[in-house]
Amino acid sequence: MTEASDSQILDILQQVRTIALVGASEETSRPSHEVMHYLQQQGYRVIPVNPRLAGQLLLGETVCADLESLPVAVDMADLFLAVQRTDAVIDQAIAMKIPVLWLQIGVINHQGADRARHAGMKVVMDRCPKMEIPRLIHRG
Repeated sequence: MTEASDSQILDILQQVRTIALVGASEETSRPSHEVMHYLQQQGYRVIPVNPRLAGQLLLGETVCADLESLPVAVDMADLFLAVQRTDAVIDQAIAMKIPVLWLQIGVINHQGADRARHAGMKVVMDRCPKMEIPRLIHRG
């Protein structure tokens, strides 16, 4: 198990353009909603994924039921899920050859992260892009 370094995270944030945000919420007070809005403001296209909201519009994007129903290829899957719900999504991301797997703060799945790395994916775990972007990109 290897943690992503600051330079690796910076590289990911600079290369990624389209993100599937799994566990998106319509509730503006939820971290997933705040992070989706922030990432959009930073110029990323963020496609929300939540089976309960599938087909609805969220921050200008149509919500997808799962990764397999995404309308375009994505560069990163960002998971806002309870840890016990991550394995199936990680396996779906691996099968779809999504280049980057990002597990949010508190979402720690070492076995899933190892599977993703062995499949050639870049993995960031227990971090939040909304915190990493200002720290690594908008310094000083």
